[in-house]
Amino acid sequence: MIDYKILEIPDLILIEPKAFHDDRGFFYESYNKKDFEDVIGKKINFVQDNHSKSIKSVLRGLHFQSPPHAQDKLVRAVRGEIYDVAVDLRVNSKHFGSWCAELLTDKNKRQMWIPKGFAHGFLVISDEAEICYKTSSFYNKSSDISIKWNDKDLDIKWPKLESDFLISSKDINAISFKEYKDKPFF
Repeated sequence: MIDYKILEIPDLILIEPKAFHDDRGFFYESYNKKDFEDVIGKKINFVQDNHSKSIKSVLRGLHFQSPPHAQDKLVRAVRGEIYDVAVDLRVNSKHFGSWCAELLTDKNKRQMWIPKGFAHGFLVISDEAEICYKTSSFYNKSSDISIKWNDKDLDIKWPKLESDFLISSKDINAISFKEYKDKPFF
């Protein structure tokens, strides 16, 4: 069985795999379908693994895919450190518009379970970071949407870094949370 913690938004779960260390290095089971499904309380079928590398101060997000291509995600940092953020976009949720953040690192080996109905983003804290995440739906460009990472209505408390954030044009031109609320997907 894996260790886990239910976050402030109860559908978000922080997975804490057990690592076994010795003088040669370490071993841990990064994913076990049976144990994972026991934790989240439902069957899951991951169909795609993604791997990205970013340098310090890169901020990616807040991304999600609209239905019918919405994605559940299981996110981890395999190298470096990220400040990982999930925003509840489900209009019928009592946590609608709320966010949670966790520090995911190659050292703590934590993973964040982010179900459908959430936007996801992260900020690279270390000199560089590599992130791997599983998704339950294939990437679909026409369903790919971004909400502004610095939207005042969301008021996400991103860590302050000595350099400016490095942000893609896609994320700079993202929709506001108000625009999302006017035409919600979840």
